[in-house]
Amino acid sequence: MDHRLSLPVARALRDALTSGYGRRDFMGDLTAGITVGIVALPLAMALAIASGVAPQQGLYTAIVAGALIALTGGSRVNVSGPTAAFVVVLLPIAQRFGLGGLLTASAMAGVILLVMGLARLGRFIELVPYPVTVGFTSCIAIVIATLQLKDFLGLPVGTLEGHYWEKLGVLLGALPGTHAADLLIGALTLGVLILWPRLGLRFPGHLVALLAGSLLSLLLARIGPEWTVDTIGSRFTWTAGTQVGHGIPPFLPQWQWPWTQPGPDGQALGLSVSLLRDLLGPAFAIAMLGALESLLCAVVADGMAGTRHDPNAELVGQGLGNIVAPFFGGIAATAAIARTATNIRAGARSPLASVIHAGVVLIAVVALADLLAYLPMAALAGLLLMTAWNMSEARHFMHVLRRAPGSDVMVLLTCFSLTVLFDMVVAVTVGMGLAAILFIKRVIDLTEGRLLSANGAAGPTAAELPGVLVYDINGPLFFGAAQKALRTLHTVDPGLRVLILDMTDVQLMDMTGMTALEGLVQQAQRRRQTVILCGLAPRLILKLRRVGLRRIKGEVEYARDLEEARRRAAALLETPVIAAAGSAPP
Repeated sequence: MDHRLSLPVARALRDALTSGYGRRDFMGDLTAGITVGIVALPLAMALAIASGVAPQQGLYTAIVAGALIALTGGSRVNVSGPTAAFVVVLLPIAQRFGLGGLLTASAMAGVILLVMGLARLGRFIELVPYPVTVGFTSCIAIVIATLQLKDFLGLPVGTLEGHYWEKLGVLLGALPGTHAADLLIGALTLGVLILWPRLGLRFPGHLVALLAGSLLSLLLARIGPEWTVDTIGSRFTWTAGTQVGHGIPPFLPQWQWPWTQPGPDGQALGLSVSLLRDLLGPAFAIAMLGALESLLCAVVADGMAGTRHDPNAELVGQGLGNIVAPFFGGIAATAAIARTATNIRAGARSPLASVIHAGVVLIAVVALADLLAYLPMAALAGLLLMTAWNMSEARHFMHVLRRAPGSDVMVLLTCFSLTVLFDMVVAVTVGMGLAAILFIKRVIDLTEGRLLSANGAAGPTAAELPGVLVYDINGPLFFGAAQKALRTLHTVDPGLRVLILDMTDVQLMDMTGMTALEGLVQQAQRRRQTVILCGLAPRLILKLRRVGLRRIKGEVEYARDLEEARRRAAALLETPVIAAAGSAPP
């Protein structure tokens, strides 16, 4: 079936199952799913906490969105769930609107993603310049790392609000209150995460690092109360009917309307037109970042696994996952590059690996909730510090700074700075606008016009055909370059009889270019000059005819090439054509 004509839903799953899926493939998916599930378990909790909500919200995201996106999306090996890139977008939403507002915004973002996929806008990722993605991604990593200092160092500060510089100021002011136990646990966790890959063991280092941090916290607690640290169990509580507990509720995700969840005041948020209007901007930001992250991840995954994703189907899957997950308490989800890479290395063959990963997280929620409550906040902060470093793309950032053209460096630094000063949406919008302007300038520089002799040689003499001027236009004739390319022709000798425009190298022409050309023709008509357009592609001739530049004998002529244009000019002058030196007469 032609993919262009079929509905972009579950494309990856269909392709995998119809391409000879067998027992060996399933065993690869099973191994990969279990491995990624172990990796995703602590990350989902840590990222939810960093986003301003309870850890179980991240687990529900990995379970519901992770499975649904895999089943309905367009990538065979993408693993979706909460990601570090979302933290800087979701945290302000959670602080302003509460859990209910965040879940509602996530569902709205899902609708936007679904519409984008059905509208087949999946290729839009190609429009985002590389310096833009590197710039805002690197800055997001710095923001995430900064926010983890509170728990990593055990600083005595409350909720961090305001702009980045305000948060940084509060953290720096609280540094004298660093808690030694939290610092030791965070440092141990981070150290294990750094050293573990060098051992060459296939077992996920995330679990080992968190286990080491948890054991150290238990040992330190035995020394005395002053060495006790904050854990998931001590910071978070849950209620279910008459039941009250600490840490993570040992239940399956329950269906609930997102807007019935607590708002910023702790009361049920409620649904209203004004709320939807206020959440539209945040939802759009979530959708744009989700689309960008998922499609970038799919491109990277294709390179690693030798697969080919369907970008439209991937957006549809991301949309469906983000629509449904909030109704089960899940926050915004997108494809995670690190978990996807782990999935591929562990032997994933199809989307079933991601479904199995969701099942592993589900089993952990039900069976291990009591144990997960002992995880120290400092250890989770250490995990996120490592995650921030991995997503920072420091090597790529420095490479662009050292090797890229000045314009690309300007775009990179602009996106980086604006992400800190404002937010990711502003940074990407301005960055893409600046990149577009600089690109247009480069194209304008490539477009030029020059005078030729009547036989096509460079130079303004045109002695072979007196009264004839040949002008060569090289490059696209569009809004940025039209006036530049045609400016010289407005000052030509009014006594000229024929103006030949060699447009062989014009492959693009927009309305501005056609209008400028029409103005030139009108000027020539007033001077009783004939304009001959030669070398134009048929599609461009058709465009010009549609705007009124039709052939009018003696005023506007079309020629296939310069030689034919010379013959027509000679006929108009009633002068024989003088052949160029070394060429045969026409």
